[in-house]
Amino acid sequence: MILSCYNIKKSFGDKEVLKDVTFHINEHEKVAMIGNNGAGKTTLFHIIERELSPDDGVISVKKDATVGYLAQIQNYTDDHTILEELRDAKRDVILMEEQIRQMEEEMKTLSGDGLDRLMKRYHETLHIFDLAGGYTYQSDIQGVLRGLNFPESDYGKSVLKLSGGERTRLALGRILLTAPDLILLDEPTNYLDIASVTWLENYLINIKSAVLLVSHDRYFINRIVTKTVEIENGKALMFDGNYEDFIVKKEIRKASLLSAYEKQQHEIKHQKEVIEKLRSFNREKSIKRADSRQHMLDKMEVIDKPVEEKIDIGLEFHLNRDSGNDVLTVKHISKSYGERTLFGDVSFEIKKGEHVALIGANGTGKTNILKIINGVIPPDSGETILGTNVEIGYFDQQSAVLTDTKTVFEEISDTYPKMTETEIRNTMAAFLFRGDEVFARISTLSGGERGRVVLAKLMLSGANFLILDEPTNHLDMISKEILENALNAYPGTLLYVSHDRYFINRTAERILCLENGCVTGYLGNYDYYLEKSSEAKANLSLLTGSVNSSDVSSNAGSAQNSKTASSPDAGQALSSSAQSSESKNEWQKSKAEQSAKRKLENQIKKIEEEISDLENSLSDLELQMNNPEIATNSVKLQEVCSEHASKKALLDEKMVLWENLLSEE
Repeated sequence: MILSCYNIKKSFGDKEVLKDVTFHINEHEKVAMIGNNGAGKTTLFHIIERELSPDDGVISVKKDATVGYLAQIQNYTDDHTILEELRDAKRDVILMEEQIRQMEEEMKTLSGDGLDRLMKRYHETLHIFDLAGGYTYQSDIQGVLRGLNFPESDYGKSVLKLSGGERTRLALGRILLTAPDLILLDEPTNYLDIASVTWLENYLINIKSAVLLVSHDRYFINRIVTKTVEIENGKALMFDGNYEDFIVKKEIRKASLLSAYEKQQHEIKHQKEVIEKLRSFNREKSIKRADSRQHMLDKMEVIDKPVEEKIDIGLEFHLNRDSGNDVLTVKHISKSYGERTLFGDVSFEIKKGEHVALIGANGTGKTNILKIINGVIPPDSGETILGTNVEIGYFDQQSAVLTDTKTVFEEISDTYPKMTETEIRNTMAAFLFRGDEVFARISTLSGGERGRVVLAKLMLSGANFLILDEPTNHLDMISKEILENALNAYPGTLLYVSHDRYFINRTAERILCLENGCVTGYLGNYDYYLEKSSEAKANLSLLTGSVNSSDVSSNAGSAQNSKTASSPDAGQALSSSAQSSESKNEWQKSKAEQSAKRKLENQIKKIEEEISDLENSLSDLELQMNNPEIATNSVKLQEVCSEHASKKALLDEKMVLWENLLSEE
């Protein structure tokens, strides 16, 4: 175990942020900490980093373990260049390398015992240098610079002149190169494009450090973590597995708690009725029995009703009018700034009802394309044509369409005066503004809350063509799910730019990828795009690599054909009986191979069914273990745990057998 948090409590004034947070992280483990905005995740990071003191509880970090922390805001004071800052992360290795070079120079002037002693120290230092990654540190630095999208032309740029996003990326790179025993990452994917996030995923998967990360990027979490810690209502709940595992297990737990709550409420109601009945007899014996039952009822630990955020959008979106089938036609548009060309000769079409995601690396011009379509900026060449009856609703990253002095309620009612108060409240409840929250001033809202108000206004606008620029920025996970459900229910046409791959997977049915100044289309979601773009690159690589070899094969084949043609006996090399015998052998061999293949496939299918049955059985047992009725009964709990362990061991055996069978395919 590298980190243990036990019973952590923290309040700010009257607001209790953390009530009873308990969890642990093992060495090399990758863990996600999730929760709604304001749940206390960053506060807990500050407590772990000793920047804040808890009101109560204990933080334990393994003795001598090193910790690296990526905060959301980075401040630099030393006037280093980008390259110098990352080389400084390898300072110990670089100093060791200088010592090695110095010893090599000294060897030229020594002999005898002095040389022997120096040689011994030299080889010891070389061994330590090797273990510290001395032979690869320069390529490691270059890999981090490329992976985090720092162009070589910026290596000499002063860190004091970097933007906030660039500073965060640089700090992340330094932490990765330092490779501490425990890495704390607070929203590490902010300011990263999809390519850099994918690189970071692979880096973190392979790094030996334990990692605790806070992120709203569900695709990122899904790929990396093996444990999820949710901060909810000031408490921590641990779930083994990635984000999708967490969703399933949380639903099972909620269902179990709700069942236990309802069962207990039924029992409480029953006991109260019995007590009232006993008291109504008005006899001493009956009253004593009633008092005894009441005493037991008073001692009962009452289960709180599970609080569940409802994320069903529950709204019907009405368009002012239907558009024509051809919603948008983009013809040969280009855009440059000075000598820098963002894109040239970009063309595509969007039809009525399509939900399309425009993706690409940072700086490729995606937002410029949206602005050109909306008439905010002109293209250098080409044109965009809107179809018949198309009405655009546009969401930009600045959310400039809100008035700070208004309340949430006023923003909606002033824009849509025909809506009743009930309709406004129902709409804003669907976007998580409930009760008096609808009377909050826009100026007091967080970035995510402002975004939800803008999106609600857009959804109510009746526009039949929504154009959204990074709509999930600053949204927590529940808000993202609300937006996803809303967009999936939206009957109009949708075009958006996003780096959120989970969001794209759930809402896009077509991908437009802006790369190398051109747009390529893929009919499917993000996973489909990944599959098809990887296939295309692999095919291109094979095609490029096979040119020379195909020429060689062609020449060799021509030579062989020439040799065969020049031989007078070439056509009589095999007799017809030999050919017949060979054909029969080939047929028998093929039949045997097919039979063996079918047998193997049947074995694999059978064991996969057994594995599925075991996994379902284990899920049922885990559900029982979470049932408070069993969890408080030591005998029943032991029986369930014993059966769970037995079936888990059997599942492990089946998985090994399954892997062995797969390797034979």
